[in-house]
Amino acid sequence: MITIVVVDDQSLIRDGVAALLGAEPDFTVVGTAADGAEAVGLISSRAPDVALMDIRMPDMDGVEATRRLVDSGCATKILILTTYGAEDLVLSALRAGASGYLLKDTPRQSLAAAVRSVATGEATLEKGVLARLVANLGSPSPARLVETIEGLSAREVEVLRLVGRGESNSEVAQLLSIQDSTVKTHVSHIQAKLDARDRVQLVVLAHRAGLV
Repeated sequence: MITIVVVDDQSLIRDGVAALLGAEPDFTVVGTAADGAEAVGLISSRAPDVALMDIRMPDMDGVEATRRLVDSGCATKILILTTYGAEDLVLSALRAGASGYLLKDTPRQSLAAAVRSVATGEATLEKGVLARLVANLGSPSPARLVETIEGLSAREVEVLRLVGRGESNSEVAQLLSIQDSTVKTHVSHIQAKLDARDRVQLVVLAHRAGLV
């Protein structure tokens, strides 16, 4: 069972998202919060698997709340769910330690799938958000490509390329005709070699290197 906290300053959205996710058979919503400060206390005490975090909130915004939780060593995965997809907000949230970034118009099934992915250690970026983020990275240099793939095996480079396309572990496994567990091992090795905190950083690195 995946435990979840929903954080949003708008009660209608907060309660709606909580009800929507609570209807999934493998989800349990263990609490809701109306701002970042309340979220930090609630998440620290209840230690849910995933927290859905809005960005624009009074008193303490979602980026600062995410930063405080990550810096404290909290194991909860933070999935940003917001109306705003501006590049600076996306980068701020990811740098703070968020494991994913979705917009509030994301379809219900996509939202549920993203929660499951984040809970299992993967990360997710809404396709439109990823496209805007990548569009502002600039063209990669040959030196950057060499720097990124140096030390990676040919198979790891291929896995990184597919991760950069936004493919999940199961999708990578299917495309390369290997086991899911093998993909997970490759991803772990790539993260260690590239000193990447999580899968979102791998996606950005893959695009910056020109692998995608």
